[in-house]
Amino acid sequence: MNISYHGHSVVKIETNDTTILIDPFINGNSLTDLVVDDVKPDVIILTHGHGDHLGDTVELAKKHNALVIAVAELEHYLSGQGVERTHGMSIGGAYQFDFGKVKFTPAFHGTGLMQENGQIIYLGMPAGILFMAEGKTVYHAGDTAVFSDMKLIGERHPIDVAFLPIGDNFTMGPEDAALAAEFLQAKQVVPIHFNTFPVIKQDPQRFIDLLTNQNGKVLEAGESIEL
Repeated sequence: MNISYHGHSVVKIETNDTTILIDPFINGNSLTDLVVDDVKPDVIILTHGHGDHLGDTVELAKKHNALVIAVAELEHYLSGQGVERTHGMSIGGAYQFDFGKVKFTPAFHGTGLMQENGQIIYLGMPAGILFMAEGKTVYHAGDTAVFSDMKLIGERHPIDVAFLPIGDNFTMGPEDAALAAEFLQAKQVVPIHFNTFPVIKQDPQRFIDLLTNQNGKVLEAGESIEL
């Protein structure tokens, strides 16, 4: 399994026969190395409905007939946008697909999509993602604060690599993310959701230095981890 980071919260997982994109925010993402025309996902998994996570989902799903997995309200919205292959889930639920198992965990954040008229469409609760395939477990925390039940997530699902937001302001910052890493006890920890906008400017190495288990790795856009 190859897992690569592509700026902001974009993570790509490549199993033996499936390419999975998490939160494909590509157009408008100054830190990504990806180009929408070159990306060919089989599956898209979304943590929540904010524009910097929903990103280019509709275009990519329609172009490649990709399956989109999201919380039920967001899944319903995407179906209304013409996405043909969707699968709705809710927090705490898991489902075994032919390419792996997906489970949605809690995340403490907001959600919703801003419209041109200023209204916000509610798109369900935000989530974290546990992806399990080929004997490995990947955790993408989505946008979240630290919360004590991360201990339970780590105890029940031994995690090979965890992607944790460190940007502060909208999510946990480096100190809280380091505590989250301690709760989760993942084998490897990668910082995400930082430096895309001025308000979430952070030094990722500072986060790495805060980790008590010294198990952190900063990935530049396009860099990967092999599990």
